[in-house]
Amino acid sequence: MLNHNIETVPRLYRIARPGGRYARALDVLRRSREIAPSIPTKSGLMVGLGEEWDEVVATLRDLRDAGVSIVTIGQYLRPSLANLPMVRYYTPDEFAELKRIGLELGFGHVESGPLVRSSYHAHEQTESYESGNRVIG
Repeated sequence: MLNHNIETVPRLYRIARPGGRYARALDVLRRSREIAPSIPTKSGLMVGLGEEWDEVVATLRDLRDAGVSIVTIGQYLRPSLANLPMVRYYTPDEFAELKRIGLELGFGHVESGPLVRSSYHAHEQTESYESGNRVIG
């Protein structure tokens, strides 16, 4: 499996990932699917940096369009005062709704919750994806 985290929505990308480019991150994921279509791709998204709900859903769509099979969605928690402040805390119901939306968009597996991180239950994510016997592209 190849993992490359998108991290945040396009509008906040330059703030959250200085030096990073949203389109380039999507391109890495898309190209990996073209080069090795049998290798599933995974990406992670943090929420709570000031993004709007529609921006999160649009980012999930972008990830699916790039062929991502597994997505993790977790709450941004400010590690130190030197890092960006947390703007909003998402509720468990909102995380559940994002999971539902992700599955509806066609992701083979979605982990969504306040403490979810990219590596969160990675082995279980892979097993869940593989047990679905899906080819998601």
